Amino acid sequence: MAEAEIVEGCRLPVLRKNQDNEVEWPLAEILSVKDLSGKKLFYVHYIDFNKRLDEWVTHDRLDLKKIQFPKKEAKTPTKNGLSGSRPSSPEREVVSFSSIPLPQQNSIALTKQVQRKIPELILPPVTAPAGGGKSLPVPKRKVEVVSPATPVPPTPETTQASVFPQNGAARRPSAPTVPAGRKRKSNSLSADERRWSVPIPSPGPRFVAPGPTQEDAAAPISEFMGSPEEDSQDSSDGIPSAPRMTGSLVSDRSHDDIITRMKNIECIELGRHRLKPWYFSPYPQELTVLPVLYLCEFCLKYLKSLKCLQRHLTKCNLRHPPGNEIYRKGTISFFEIDGRKNKSYSQNLCLLAKCFLDHKTLYYDTDPFLFYIMTEYDSKGFHIVGYFSKEKESTEDYNVACILTLPPYQRRGYGKLLIEFSYELSKVEGKTGTPEKPLSDLGLLSYRSYWSQTILEILMELKSETGERPQITINDISELTSIKKEDVISTLQYLNLINYYKGQYILTLSEDIVEGHDRAMLKRVLRIDSKCLHFTPKDWSKRGKW
Repeated sequence: MAEAEIVEGCRLPVLRKNQDNEVEWPLAEILSVKDLSGKKLFYVHYIDFNKRLDEWVTHDRLDLKKIQFPKKEAKTPTKNGLSGSRPSSPEREVVSFSSIPLPQQNSIALTKQVQRKIPELILPPVTAPAGGGKSLPVPKRKVEVVSPATPVPPTPETTQASVFPQNGAARRPSAPTVPAGRKRKSNSLSADERRWSVPIPSPGPRFVAPGPTQEDAAAPISEFMGSPEEDSQDSSDGIPSAPRMTGSLVSDRSHDDIITRMKNIECIELGRHRLKPWYFSPYPQELTVLPVLYLCEFCLKYLKSLKCLQRHLTKCNLRHPPGNEIYRKGTISFFEIDGRKNKSYSQNLCLLAKCFLDHKTLYYDTDPFLFYIMTEYDSKGFHIVGYFSKEKESTEDYNVACILTLPPYQRRGYGKLLIEFSYELSKVEGKTGTPEKPLSDLGLLSYRSYWSQTILEILMELKSETGERPQITINDISELTSIKKEDVISTLQYLNLINYYKGQYILTLSEDIVEGHDRAMLKRVLRIDSKCLHFTPKDWSKRGKW
């Protein structure tokens, strides 16, 4: 088949190498075609792969033996006479010249693990609300074991947070006592299984979103926990039905066209690092044709050449982000940037962040936001490692709007340090917080990992002065960690810790979970020291303008 017949919208297998350097032929969509020095290049998006893997490929990597051409769409008349068709998902005509054997994925063998004897945390029976509302119904004999992936359903005020599958989904701990999908009698725990347990009294309904009505209180607890099919994002496909307009980089797919689906910056030089962007970022058009875009690592101003950068550095007096340093321990520092007082820096930061965040759309109004920049210090200055932003006033209790660790510093513990710092600020403010949705895949795994480690740390440190089982409530965990109740419940379900035993809900900690937690905490050497934090929260509601 001639190259001229390959048009935008075609789908066909494309040769690529995976992380193990093995050849594979995943299905890809042609997003754009360009002619470079008489040679055609094709920009492809690998179907069901993250967009960060999109790339320009040559003709010899395309398999033309099985190609799907986009069909002309059937136009649906609307009130104004315009077409009601959806250009983003056209029907495709499959043209098969010959069947080609595609490499089969490695089969995965599932082995049944031998169950081990386990220690347990036992929660107390659910009591009636203090206001005299109806109590939650208690199952009589058998209950379904909560699925390890069961998320908390979104509430009208706030939806469940969504954090880092780099090489696939995170491994989830197996159910501690009963295989998934099986039923168990309420009194089926053996004496060996009950090594230690903690009943946890509560003044109100257990595992229920804040402010339940009487109708809510009468519903089974499983309704509040949600179903396995529900996602922790705003909607089932991770895209909110109506984009919020309150984030520094809020999600908005309504303008998602071919231009924004393609990476437009080839390479960024930031200090001693060269970064290869993952996604589109709205830098000026004339800069997108350059082989390298140069950024000043202190003020983040973008320049078109190395000579321009060198001239700029002779004039730029900054050696740290232009804000107040509110934390320093060792070589790690945090700077607080006001989006109104430092607009140029904040906008340049958002442009850089958009290169590595696909699920957000950039807006240039940075006035309502604070930016917290994490830096690493050496003799040349304070070098940016990552950042998070937050709204000065959030009606949904968001303590993070956007969060990013730059690629050279990823997988080194800085992501969790950013998350821990955001919750440390919430503790000082006396609030509970949750990240703004939707989070990226990497952000989702990072938050789940942080929540799991923080909550397990609390549970494993519980001690009883009377010799009885120690007690704690969901409210206590939330107040101690500043993690919102919904996120606490979601994490307990994700770890598959919640079971029902002798008329009460219990948390069962298996030896695998305990040992895995101990190993993870040994690796987590970077921690926030609250004594090194010098931060005074401001009441932005009393200010006429931010």
